[in-house]
Amino acid sequence: MASHETVDLTTDGSAARILLNRPEALNAWNEQFGRDLLDAVTTVSADDSIRAVLITGAGRGFSSGADLKEQRGADDGGSPDLSARLKEVYHPIITGLREMPKPVVAAVNGPAVGIGCSLALAADLIVAAESAYFLLAFVNIGLVPDGGSTAFLPARVGYARAAEMAMLGERVPAGKALEWGLVNQVVPDGELESVSAALLDRLANGPTRSYAGAKQLLNRRMYADLAGQLDAEAEAQREQGNSHDFLEGVLAFVEKRPPNFTGS
Repeated sequence: MASHETVDLTTDGSAARILLNRPEALNAWNEQFGRDLLDAVTTVSADDSIRAVLITGAGRGFSSGADLKEQRGADDGGSPDLSARLKEVYHPIITGLREMPKPVVAAVNGPAVGIGCSLALAADLIVAAESAYFLLAFVNIGLVPDGGSTAFLPARVGYARAAEMAMLGERVPAGKALEWGLVNQVVPDGELESVSAALLDRLANGPTRSYAGAKQLLNRRMYADLAGQLDAEAEAQREQGNSHDFLEGVLAFVEKRPPNFTGS
């Protein structure tokens, strides 16, 4: 398997494990991380000997979302074009996970925030540690949810709870996530690795073609226009990047103070 700076890809027989490995930054997504994760997802998807995939995070969290210290280049208006990396890197990761003809398990330890939350939701099955929580933090810096979360959330929990997560930007702890149907299982922190490994082994040695067929049918029913939804998210995010509220949200985050949003 190829080596990466920020993601570890290992295999054990027909099972693959993708470890998000920027623990010093709570596995936040910078440019290198995105490229590494895309390569890992592409690799396991194309390898017919791999029959199931597990994604988890190193250290104290699954992923804290986009690294706000790193901004992409500006558009003609002088503001960062927030759609560029979505289209070039993030979307191929999300669609790669949804379209690969093999099951994907997310083992969520600690925070799954922003695009990190979207990544977990792109999996077929989610096992969460008791300390895990899910947070669409986009609204807290004046952005809209992306990474496919506006498709995945309503499919999993319905409109009311999806709107709550998208508009209020509050943590959903593991217990509530299970109650809502956001995740499949919650286990004690010390058992996350063993439980998720057992599930991965079961899937890797199961009827792969049956899993692929079920996934394809569920995608057809639940995510028939995922590509269109991702494009709509990217366009909305590009527009938000030009807003005063986004600039204020990032500045407030960096300065560790409440933002003063004006709706502009």
